[in-house]
Amino acid sequence: MERDSETTALGLDFGTTNTVVALADRAGETELVEFGVGGAAGAVFRSALCFWEEERAWQGIAHEAGPWAIDEYLQSPLDSRFVQSFKSVAASPLFERALIFNRPYRFEDLGRLFLQKLVGHAGGMLDRLPRRIVVGRPVEYAGARADPALARQRYDLMFEAFGTELYYVFEPLGAAHSYASRLSAPATILVADFGGGTTDFSVVRIAEPGAARRCVPLASSGIAIAGDQFDYRIVDRLVLPLLGKGSQYRSFEKILEIPGGYFSEFGNWSRLALMRNRRTLDELRRLQRDALHPERIERMIGLIEHEQGFPLYDAVGRLKRALSDGEAAEFAFEGGGVEIRAEVRRADFEGWIADDLGRIESAMDNALARAGIPTGEVDRVFLTGGSSLIPAIRAIFDRRFGSGRIATGGELTSIAHGLALIGGEENPAEWAS
Repeated sequence: MERDSETTALGLDFGTTNTVVALADRAGETELVEFGVGGAAGAVFRSALCFWEEERAWQGIAHEAGPWAIDEYLQSPLDSRFVQSFKSVAASPLFERALIFNRPYRFEDLGRLFLQKLVGHAGGMLDRLPRRIVVGRPVEYAGARADPALARQRYDLMFEAFGTELYYVFEPLGAAHSYASRLSAPATILVADFGGGTTDFSVVRIAEPGAARRCVPLASSGIAIAGDQFDYRIVDRLVLPLLGKGSQYRSFEKILEIPGGYFSEFGNWSRLALMRNRRTLDELRRLQRDALHPERIERMIGLIEHEQGFPLYDAVGRLKRALSDGEAAEFAFEGGGVEIRAEVRRADFEGWIADDLGRIESAMDNALARAGIPTGEVDRVFLTGGSSLIPAIRAIFDRRFGSGRIATGGELTSIAHGLALIGGEENPAEWAS
C-alpha cells in the first residue's frame, strides 16, 4: 500500500462491535475516516464479516465486511456465514481456526480480510496509508485463559501489511489523549472505556497545554465484562426461558431438567449457526417430543433453522438502548415463525446486570489503587464507549465522584482520535503496551 507524506499517523480502534479509524496530519489535527458515500457515509464500521459461496470469487468463497456484511447476510441468511466479534477470540488458546464452507480461517486470516474491505470502503481515504499505525488494545483481553502474548502474535500477523511502524496502546489511554485536548489546565483524570467485550480503566495525569509531555499514564486495569455480556443477560433472563431453559422432559418414567448445554451457544448469537446441523436438530426434535412444554423447544428449533441469531440480538440491542432513555420498554422480536413480546422495566435489567456492575466497579478500584490515587483526587472522569450510556453505569460514577466531575462525548470515536494523536507524537513508544 502507498504511504501518504501529508498524513503522519493512523489511529485504529479495532473494537469487538465497531471499528473506527482516524488520521493525524503534521499540524496535529485529526480526521475521522468515513466509510461509504453520500448520505450513507459514516465513521463507524461494524466489526463483522460475511462469507458466501460464489463461483467467480477467489477459491469459490466471496466475503464482505462492516455494514455491507450485514446487508449480505440479511439478503441470504441460510446461504451465508456471518462472523462478528471475532476480536473476542484474539487471546484465546482454545480458538485455532473457524471452518467456513470447509475452508479454515485463523484469527489473522479473518483480520486481514476485514482490513482489506475496510480500506476498500473508505472512499480513497486509506489508499495512501501513513507509515505509523497506532492500534488500540484492551487492558485485559476477553475469553477464558486469555493469553496476551498470543493476542500480540495474532495482531502482528493481522496488521503486518498495514503499517511498517506499528504500536499497540491501551484503548482508554487513547481516549485519555483525546479528552486531554479539551482541557486547558492540569488535571488527574480517570478514563472508563465500555466496549463490546471488555471494560477498561486508565488513570492519567494531564499537564498544562504546551508541556513537553502532556499526558502521563499512572495505571490501568480491565475486566472482560461489557456490552456483549449485558446483551446475554437479557437473552438469558427474558428469551431462553421461552425456548425451554429451566423446563423439563420425560426420560424412562423420570422427569428431568432439559440440559443447559443446549442453551450455551446463545451466549453469542453468531455461534447459533453452529447448531444448524442435522445431528443437533434431530436431538432437539426428539427432545421436543418428550418435553413437558414442547412449544418452547419448537421455538428454539425455529430460531436455529431460520438463522435468527442476528435479528434476535438486534432486538436485544434495541431494548437495551430504549431502557437507557426510559423506565420501561417493549422487547419485540418476530422471525422464523417465532414471536416474542414482553414489557421490561429498567429496574429488572439493572437487577440482571447487578453482579456484572459490581465486578466492573472493582476493576475501577484496582486502577485507582495501582495509581495510588484516592477518589477525591480525581479531577475529571471521562466515560466513553457505547455502554457508558446505560444509566446504571453512569450512576456508579455519579455516586463515587459526583456528576460535576463526569465528562462524556464521542462515545464511539474518541479512542480512534486519541490513538491518531499519539501517533503524531515524537515517541509513540512511550504509550505502547
